[in-house]
Amino acid sequence: MSSADAALEALPNTIAPNRKPHLAEIAAVSVLTEGDTPAVLAFIEQRFGARAAIASSFGVEDIVLLHLASVHAPSVTVFTLDTGRLPEETYEVMELVRRRFQLRIETYAPERVDVERLETEHGYASFKESLAARKACCGVRKVAPLRRALAGRQAWLTGLRREQTETRTDIDVAGWDDGFGLWKFNPLASWTTAQTWAYVKEHGLPYNRLHDLGYPSIGCAPCTRAVKPYEDLRAGRWWWENAEHKECGLHRR
Repeated sequence: MSSADAALEALPNTIAPNRKPHLAEIAAVSVLTEGDTPAVLAFIEQRFGARAAIASSFGVEDIVLLHLASVHAPSVTVFTLDTGRLPEETYEVMELVRRRFQLRIETYAPERVDVERLETEHGYASFKESLAARKACCGVRKVAPLRRALAGRQAWLTGLRREQTETRTDIDVAGWDDGFGLWKFNPLASWTTAQTWAYVKEHGLPYNRLHDLGYPSIGCAPCTRAVKPYEDLRAGRWWWENAEHKECGLHRR
């Protein structure tokens, strides 16, 4: 019996949406094996189907996840957060992936009135003034749209990997997201950078061309720079901040 089958049998026949599961339910899902990404995705397909969604920013990990999901979890939907400040190269790869995978990508943007208020009251580069100001910007452009994107869903999937940064070294493959009130899956949690790129090359997948210019992690254009060979993979994100602060609020530690 596969790990996905074992986890599926151990769970109740239904999972109530927006209800934190019992410890036994979480323990049952936690048997999903490390490194068996197809089994994790097969479990999600069987248990959640279209009630689960992949949150994609179209970095290399997300491209891999989308490709694997197209095979092992085809019912799972896909959405992205368009902050209004993404690099042109990100929009390019979004369109390439949309056409290549024949995907319907749901797009969630920040509320116009919130962006207008943020820029009118605090200017156009307030995110550099303090950690609180940066998180306020992320709150408007990312966290609030994510809440709308996750509304009514029972699970979400990300391309997070433990190797990416010190703030992600302890992420689980599966668990309950208290912040947003639903299941969260990180099917690539144990994947290495080398493994990720080998998969892209093996399958000839499109990817953001900024990766070839020294951008291992890509977010909003004003908050992302290239990194030096000796730097952390996410050193180019909010590079003026301490490493332990480099999350935007989407992924709670």
